[in-house]
Amino acid sequence: MKKLIAGSLSIALISSFAMDSAQAASKNKVTNVAHRGASGYAPENTIAAFDKAVQMGADYFEIDVQVSKDGKLVLIHDNTVNRTTNGKGFIGTKTLAELKQLDAGSWFNPSFQNEKIPTFEEVLDRYKGNKIGILIELKSPELYPGVEEKVAKALKDRNLDKPSNNKIIIQSFNHLSVQKSKQLLPNIPHGVLLYSKTPMSDDLSLKRFSQYADYYNPSKSSITKELVDKVHRYGMKVEPYTVRKSEEVDPLLQAGVDGIITDYPDFMYGKTKRK
Repeated sequence: MKKLIAGSLSIALISSFAMDSAQAASKNKVTNVAHRGASGYAPENTIAAFDKAVQMGADYFEIDVQVSKDGKLVLIHDNTVNRTTNGKGFIGTKTLAELKQLDAGSWFNPSFQNEKIPTFEEVLDRYKGNKIGILIELKSPELYPGVEEKVAKALKDRNLDKPSNNKIIIQSFNHLSVQKSKQLLPNIPHGVLLYSKTPMSDDLSLKRFSQYADYYNPSKSSITKELVDKVHRYGMKVEPYTVRKSEEVDPLLQAGVDGIITDYPDFMYGKTKRK
């Protein structure tokens, strides 16, 4: 009987230790966000870049959502196709069919020739059920009235608006758009993006952000330990953008950030705990 009790106590202690260790690891984990996919290794905002992010073990990949002339949600960063395709012109002046004809890969490397501009729905369907999450940026939503409703519908149609899956975050530099999206999707975490020249880190701004945002995501150049601590006091997490040099990681970890948005997910290997 004594052996049975001792054995049970040992199992209980081991289980408790394992749970405590898992909780500590989870608490100290820094989220690895692949910026526009693993865009240091594949053309940004393409399936190739998103697949690479999955392969490299990123926690999330970030996408930029805009709207075509015929009202379709497409993934591309710039307001024009000039830089990242073989075409010319504004996104909003081209139909989805026209955008799909463009080569979105050769500019990066000839091996990615004929990589296409993906739609929002294609990406949701491809990675739904995958361990990786998606950080959705509403890009220039002021150019696309109703984009928040379109994004919300696509997510709801796939039951991706549920808090249990914890795999969708929405953010934007347009804070009115973030507020509108949060009203449409109250159970999905939202974030405000901040420019380096206007970090809006005063108490009044942070208090206002905290009423609808779960994340405060500034430029990496704005990050200090004091700022991160201040944002945390308002109940928001901090995921700065965009790390493109490995030496930029450690100072951000030392400041206590919750995640890092980077073109190179491997920069985060072995660096998942706050210093």
